[in-house]
Amino acid sequence: MVESFEIVEGCRLPIHMRGAPNNSSEWPLAEVLKTLMVEPQHLHLYLKKPLNPSDTEMVLSNQNQTVKIYYVHYIDYNKRLDEWVTLDRMKVEKIQMPSSLTGHGQTINQSSNSSNVSKNELHDDSNPCSNKRKKKNPPNLNSLNRVQSQPVLSHNSSFSVLLNSDSKPIDSEPIEKEENSNISQSNEITKPDININENSNQSTGLPRPTGSMVQVVHEDVLTRIKNIQTIYLGKHLIEPWYFAPYPQELSQCPIVYICEYCLKFMKSMKCLERHRQKCKLYHPPGNEIYRKHPLSFFEVDGRKNKNYTQNLCLLAKLFLDHKFLHYDTDAFLFYILTEYDSNGFHIVGYFSKEKESSEDYNVACILTLPPYQRLGYGKVLIEFSYELSKIEGKTGTPEKPLSDLGLLCYRRYWSITILDVLVSLKQKEPDQDKAQISIQELSEITSIKKEDIVSTLQHLNIITYYKGQYVIVLDSNLIENHNQAMKKRKIRIDPKLLHWTPKDWSKHKF
Repeated sequence: MVESFEIVEGCRLPIHMRGAPNNSSEWPLAEVLKTLMVEPQHLHLYLKKPLNPSDTEMVLSNQNQTVKIYYVHYIDYNKRLDEWVTLDRMKVEKIQMPSSLTGHGQTINQSSNSSNVSKNELHDDSNPCSNKRKKKNPPNLNSLNRVQSQPVLSHNSSFSVLLNSDSKPIDSEPIEKEENSNISQSNEITKPDININENSNQSTGLPRPTGSMVQVVHEDVLTRIKNIQTIYLGKHLIEPWYFAPYPQELSQCPIVYICEYCLKFMKSMKCLERHRQKCKLYHPPGNEIYRKHPLSFFEVDGRKNKNYTQNLCLLAKLFLDHKFLHYDTDAFLFYILTEYDSNGFHIVGYFSKEKESSEDYNVACILTLPPYQRLGYGKVLIEFSYELSKIEGKTGTPEKPLSDLGLLCYRRYWSITILDVLVSLKQKEPDQDKAQISIQELSEITSIKKEDIVSTLQHLNIITYYKGQYVIVLDSNLIENHNQAMKKRKIRIDPKLLHWTPKDWSKHKF
């Protein structure tokens, strides 16, 4: 009876995810976004893994017949996991047809108990940025205004920094944490006992009216499907994560070849070889403002080098889901992190920032290319952005909302930077029982915005209310873990090697 139903766009059903063991019982729910008929010899261009035995038999037995494949999005998973799949990876008996076809969007076997998919799983699409399997309800903003019995923690509050070796050092009155499942994790501070005057667009997670989020792109089926299968950049073959508005003819190419110096895109290796004979660039077209072997930073003006920055934004869109500049690069500066050798300066990642930011944003978009991820380069980019803020004499914060990976990276950087200041403070004043420091002082030392400092302190769960005042408690385990993390952090920015002078862009027309 199931065979009488055709798998169409919009239906949902459990699918065996790529990378999961063959005997795995995990079959996450996925939505079919597109179907495609493919020649058997071209099947490997869409399937990003070796063919299953059933796929191989199907290809060999149907050399002259096209094969139907399906582009699916896993519900409650990040869109970078979207992929093309074949029929053998689907549990067709648990299919849920689109509501336009069934009237109620129910499964085929609605009268039986064969389907184990819950109603919550068969509901609306989740946030594409979420990588979690359980859907969280939208934030309850009314709960943020609850009256607390404890005094408000303001930006000018001072802390006593205590050092104790016990796991629970003092009989404290912990700051109440919101356990309501309606409060989802966000990029902004959502603790009810903190008074922070943030922009309403930030607190609600909505795009702000300027910057890289100014272009509100309405998603359709076309932009939800990855149009570039593989890119060749430098010596790396990279699988993109998201859709990027490259020319449509490139979507038909199995590999898109990109010059690693000027970032121009081409259809074939032959075109790339001819281009390299003519291209005179061996580094980003800007001013080198930092060099410490083997890393170098270049500052590129989006107005003066429009072709390069537009190509850079296209490349970044393959790995960034929400933020996109492309045509509007005039008002931005781009800081390109490269590794240099005898062949030239090879791009590792970049971040962009507005020439004039009314909200003290020191980063608009930030990206470490996949081949260089998990090597510490993300922290290098973040640290460099804050070094620029220190020279400007300002505090900075990244533009919201952050991606899931971006939030994790910033959380790690904020945590390790703030803990480093607190640990150093205790070491400088070992005779005192309580070393004193305020949020304002922490912000001035690190150039991290006050809201981010308060959020990080609560994220680390080291701030407590004790005997009428707020106290930061550093136990020995936390300090030991911090010292180990600092030892692993081998790549650091040396401010003495940074040669950069900020400009007053209000006097320039860009």
